[in-house]
Amino acid sequence: MNLLQKFSLLTLTALLEKHTPTNKHGFSWAVPKFMKRTKVRDFKDRSVFGVPLQVNVQRSGQPLPQGIQQAMRYLHNHCLDQVGLFRKSGVKSRIQALRQMNESCGTDGCGVSYEGQSAYDVADMLKQYFRDLPEPLFTSKLADTFLQIYQYMPEDQRLQAVRAAVLLLPDENRETLQTLLCFLSDVTANVRENQMTCRNLAVCLAPSLFHLNTVKRDDSSPRVMSRKNALGKPDQRDLNENLAATGGLEHMIQECRTLFQVPEEMSCCRNSYVDQALSPVRMDELLDSYRSFIKESMETLLKEAKDRFRGYDSCGTPELACRKVNDGWTLRQWKVCVEVAAPPEDVLQRILREQGRWDEDMLESRVVETLDSSSEVYQYVRNNMAPHPPTDYVVLRSWVTDLSKGACALVGVSVDHEAAAVLGVRANLLTSRYYIEPCGSNKSRLTYLSRADCRGRCPEWYNKLYGHLCVSELVRIRDSFTCPLDK
Repeated sequence: MNLLQKFSLLTLTALLEKHTPTNKHGFSWAVPKFMKRTKVRDFKDRSVFGVPLQVNVQRSGQPLPQGIQQAMRYLHNHCLDQVGLFRKSGVKSRIQALRQMNESCGTDGCGVSYEGQSAYDVADMLKQYFRDLPEPLFTSKLADTFLQIYQYMPEDQRLQAVRAAVLLLPDENRETLQTLLCFLSDVTANVRENQMTCRNLAVCLAPSLFHLNTVKRDDSSPRVMSRKNALGKPDQRDLNENLAATGGLEHMIQECRTLFQVPEEMSCCRNSYVDQALSPVRMDELLDSYRSFIKESMETLLKEAKDRFRGYDSCGTPELACRKVNDGWTLRQWKVCVEVAAPPEDVLQRILREQGRWDEDMLESRVVETLDSSSEVYQYVRNNMAPHPPTDYVVLRSWVTDLSKGACALVGVSVDHEAAAVLGVRANLLTSRYYIEPCGSNKSRLTYLSRADCRGRCPEWYNKLYGHLCVSELVRIRDSFTCPLDK
């Protein structure tokens, strides 16, 4: 993904340099400053509205809260025939009640129900969700770039330019944008009933997605500014930006099925981005040597446990730490530690055989091949936010239960197995190690080491989000012993 972004930045720079007009100060478009550090709030006082997409990923693993995804599914399944959907206003008091319902139910959306709700109320709430994000969906750094593409770029080159700009978005923004655009495309597919064309939807939603013409509330979003003159009328720049935003969103809805495709020149060229990905070892190449392969991983884990997992740098929370691995790849190895109200063997059994009791995103799982009494090849598939494909894992794993002081351990690594069909985007677990030791009566300390290539992710995503996903996984395992998951 890093290679794709570098290519996209070069492409976008060349196109905008050619077509963006200059002024007395020179070239008016600048390369976005992606490395700028900003102070981040923890947003503990909010659950849904006004919470950044990145925080949603840290909390639940997906960019959009489940309640917001449910709202989109409700509109898609029951309301596409409603005339003026997203254009007609809902009732303010009912919209406020929907907001409060989402806030009280939290990011996981447990308890959210839209049954019997007005389509216009739910659609208005959805618009408010995007308007209340701390920064535009197109981000503060890139929103102006998207607008300039649709202000100055020739029509026959806009798709190439906007594809490049989309690849520069943070992963969570790009995924949310794809989800929203595909949903809006389905709305326009029912234009005969609802009378909402791509243009009509763009007029209704562009201000919320770009944060146009909104009075500045805080310093978190440079785009959220007011540029009105003394008479309260928008100036020419406001009008031009509104027109570009509307035309741009209309175009993106129309092209949503091709907008997120990898540029052809990147997928077919020599040394393409595909060749840069890490690949798991083939199981048929390991043959009987899988035992030594697993033994080495187990010995590494036990040595780290003996040394009390020294050498990891804390990441701001007591349970999360990471360290760099000197093997030529930039992926960090993450360490998470929690206490679980269950003995070690019960915790191991929960991880091995009862994933459905704590992983709410798991779609299916199976043992592909049993190698011996404590080793197997295991495949599982996890759901992602629609319309994104699920994530598929095929893992060679082995466990021991007879360690000193009653401890247990489980190690795993991704492999390529001929009997495991690809059921989504195939992720690559470079390291997956659990160490479970007793720490009191019917209590265990669970330590998890993880390093993964999840495919199609930016370095920033791994550095800022992946560790929090590991924390979330262990918290769900811990909570499954006190609050069983209702699937």
